[in-house]
Amino acid sequence: MAIFYLTRKEHFNAAHKLYNPSWTREKNEEVFGKCANENWHGHNFELYVTVKGQPNPDTGFIVDAKELSSIIKEYVVDLLDHRNLNLDVPFMAGRLCSIENLVDGIWNQLLPHIPNGVSLHCIKLVETPRIFVEYYGE
Repeated sequence: MAIFYLTRKEHFNAAHKLYNPSWTREKNEEVFGKCANENWHGHNFELYVTVKGQPNPDTGFIVDAKELSSIIKEYVVDLLDHRNLNLDVPFMAGRLCSIENLVDGIWNQLLPHIPNGVSLHCIKLVETPRIFVEYYGE
């Protein structure tokens, strides 16, 4: 039987800064540039969550898209939207707030809540029109 991939797109706004506390301010500014701004900076993030599976013979769906949206909102978007990622998000505590670490945190937030019969395939997070990360759990 064929495997299908379904992607749900969500959106959130959040602030953060890239800053390694074991480095000097000068070293942080050298490595991270404007992203190390003491007063933070923000992004309008686009989040793509892709699951894969076989269609249910009774519905034709691999997953109910509304249910997937609710899971993403409850376990990710509601925790991140209009927040400071460095200060307000428990699953980012103690981690450098790079987009790579954020995607890893999002993956771990979603994984236990993905409905039976499908598996989490990919998380794509767009930070700017020119920067995004895709993560496949590897």
